[in-house]
Amino acid sequence: MRDIAWTRNDEGGPLYLQLARSLRDHISNGGIDPGGALPSERDLSEMAGMSRVTVRKGIEQLIDEGVLVRKQGSGTFVARRIETAGGKLSSFSDDTRSRGEAPGVVWINKTYAQPTEEEAAALEISVTARVARLGRVRLAGGEPLAIEHAVIPAQFLPDLDALGDSLYQALDRHGFRPTSGTQRVRASLATPTEAGILSVKQNSEVLRIERITRIPDGRIVEFTRSVYRGDRYEFVSELKDI
Repeated sequence: MRDIAWTRNDEGGPLYLQLARSLRDHISNGGIDPGGALPSERDLSEMAGMSRVTVRKGIEQLIDEGVLVRKQGSGTFVARRIETAGGKLSSFSDDTRSRGEAPGVVWINKTYAQPTEEEAAALEISVTARVARLGRVRLAGGEPLAIEHAVIPAQFLPDLDALGDSLYQALDRHGFRPTSGTQRVRASLATPTEAGILSVKQNSEVLRIERITRIPDGRIVEFTRSVYRGDRYEFVSELKDI
């Protein structure tokens, strides 16, 4: 890591904000790579000539902005911005592994039930049909990044006990992996419950995603609503002059 160019100005606002500005500029200029560790509070205090209380407040400011992430028992790291191709149909698990990280899941619910009228309409099935209802928190490297609520016609997912961290792999095993679909993304703010699950502050920016996918014969296989952390995810689409 290159030495940090500390800027300190008696008229530049509170010291913790000046510290946060210096760290932010240092990171933006490539001083610490994404995923790289920040020096300890003690080391930063000695480097900047500021109290550890001031250093801690400056770090908390950058955590609130999504510039830094704190991992319990490991330290504080520069946040990785995750770019996801907007036109690519892929699973969270596949995307996570492609980045060299380990996907994980914490189940909220995993059961069979009947669909609501809205779900039945989205899936183009009867309200008396049977569906698999899946609620889970998606993790990458142990960090919570998304909350997903999926509804799948039960015929496509006959064995919930065999479902691992990847829904698409489970569908593929039964010959029902989706091959096309539509996805809507909109900006929103995290509710108190969502913020607690995702380890972000209430009203933090999130991305709400609604996805409907189909198998080759045109049947709808998935209706999923997700909440992704806005400080970590960017959806990128390639544009062409047609």
